[in-house]
Amino acid sequence: MSQAPELKLAPTPGQTIGPFYGYALPFEKDNELVNQANPNSIRLHGVITDGKGEVIPDALLEIWQADENGNVVSRDGSLVRDGYTFTGWGRTAVDNVGHYTFTTVNPGATEDGKAPFIMLTVFARGLLNRLFTRIYLPEDTQALANDPLLSSLTEAQRKTLIATREEDGSLRFDIHLQGEDETVFLAYPRES
Repeated sequence: MSQAPELKLAPTPGQTIGPFYGYALPFEKDNELVNQANPNSIRLHGVITDGKGEVIPDALLEIWQADENGNVVSRDGSLVRDGYTFTGWGRTAVDNVGHYTFTTVNPGATEDGKAPFIMLTVFARGLLNRLFTRIYLPEDTQALANDPLLSSLTEAQRKTLIATREEDGSLRFDIHLQGEDETVFLAYPRES
């Protein structure tokens, strides 16, 4: 018996045209991981720009994160926003000037001595596949200095992953897809 030749399949892009996010993906309170009335709630916001520094008005962003105590939430029904339960996951479309906003909490470290961060995924026009990055909190400089990912980067690259804390407690994190201040994006073996 002869064996069939082993086929080597080429990966295909995650998106070939689009995006078509306005139709099916947004849902009520999709950017609220916690209600704004929660005493620990914070605003995570920023602007997304392309390589020319022009805003991208039709991107879609998703975040995943631990709660304030570093616990990774694993509950069913994260699409159902009840106003009380921290879901650990959110999605938002940017507005017509490239601005986005999430209502969330400061994530805690998932392990002692580790730097807390928020995972961010970017879907946007011109991208064949989504992009992954992290948003680190700026306060724990020792944990940031010891973080393996941040330690592997140059100082300029590290700055692109650390949010700015604003006077009102909000986190500001701008995303630059290309250019001088390009945000560092991560590759995962299964996603490459």
